[in-house]
Formats: sequence, structure tokens, C-alpha cells
Amino acid sequence: MAVLDLRKRKHAHAAKRLRDELIVWLTTVSRQGQPQSSPVWFFWDGDVFHLFSQPRRPKLRNISANPRVSLHLDGGSEGDDIVVFEGRAKIVRDGEPATSLPGYVRKYRRLIANYGWTPESFAADYAVPIVIRPTRVRVS
Repeated sequence: MAVLDLRKRKHAHAAKRLRDELIVWLTTVSRQGQPQSSPVWFFWDGDVFHLFSQPRRPKLRNISANPRVSLHLDGGSEGDDIVVFEGRAKIVRDGEPATSLPGYVRKYRRLIANYGWTPESFAADYAVPIVIRPTRVRVS
């Protein structure tokens, strides 16, 4: 079930931001209960978020211990245009690399090159796929 109802103006605006914006903040929680927010690249396919992580990162340990996460886009300068998703994350061991998602590669091609990667070398460095299925969205 899609969490965004594109008939609603604010939801349609949130969907556009998900297509256009390059960074989303992923918040996970450590075993000790400490929230950890990380800026991450993402691809929204209309149902789930696709992220890729380097191995052995704290976010992976946190998701393994507690798959409940939140994602949020930066808000406007006056505290407006807020988009927050809550959902469940799944680490996809032996999943497909970033290069298997043409939309992801298209979205980040310029940044991948700016950082000195090729799509293939990026996919090798960020080799752990994470899929997040949102269960709730808040928009303002």
C-alpha cells in the first residue's frame, strides 16, 4: 500500500521532492537507545526507499537490532515544508547492487563522478542494499 496519496496536494509535493532532492536523513536507534541521524542518498520508487551503505557502518548494526527507522527531508528555512516518513528497514544481504537501479544511477551520476567513482566502483564501495518500506508519512 502506497503511503503517499498523490491526490493530496501536500503528498504530491512530497513525491516531487523525493524525485528531486539528493539527500534524506535516515534516523536509526542504537542498542543503547541513542538515535543516530545520517544523511544518505536514496531512490524512491513510489513504494519503498532504496539506500546503499558501506559495510560495517553503525546504521547497519542499528537496523539489525531495531528495523524501525525514520526518514526526513530538510525543511524550509521557516520550519515549513516538512516531510517525515516512519517505516521498517531491511538489510538485503546479497542484494542487487546500486547499478541494478537505473533511476538511482541516473539521479546520482553527477555526484558519483564528482567523488571520483564510476557507477560500478560506487556500487562496490556501497555494497549493502537497504530497503525501507514506509508505514506513515507526515507532511506540513
